Amino acid sequence: QVQLVESGGGLVQAGGSLRLSCAASGPTFSLYTMAWFRQGPGKERQFVAGINRNGARTYYADSVKGRFTISRENAKNTVSLQMNSLKPEDTAVYYCAAQSSSGTVVTTTYEYNYWGQGIQVTVSS
Repeated sequence: QVQLVESGGGLVQAGGSLRLSCAASGPTFSLYTMAWFRQGPGKERQFVAGINRNGARTYYADSVKGRFTISRENAKNTVSLQMNSLKPEDTAVYYCAAQSSSGTVVTTTYEYNYWGQGIQVTVSS
């Protein structure tokens, strides 16, 4: 079992940057595919970015491609999301998620069995 804790959210102006971090507990972090999801007001939770177990492969939603970068450090049990050129439509609660059943990045919420508590990101226009 793994516990996930997000940090780094906050308020930023449009065009600015934020870096989210997710700290995972447990000795088997490298066995999990990791991802970031987000949920805006009145919207369903959506996939943002994912990274495979060794960090060699990443996958992004079209809406963030070229602006966001996901990375992980298995030695430190962390996964990060660097968010640049932020837009008001990026405003959401961002969630870190982990799954161990597939070695590839998957994009649906039901395939992830561990979730962080979520962290607010607000982008003002």
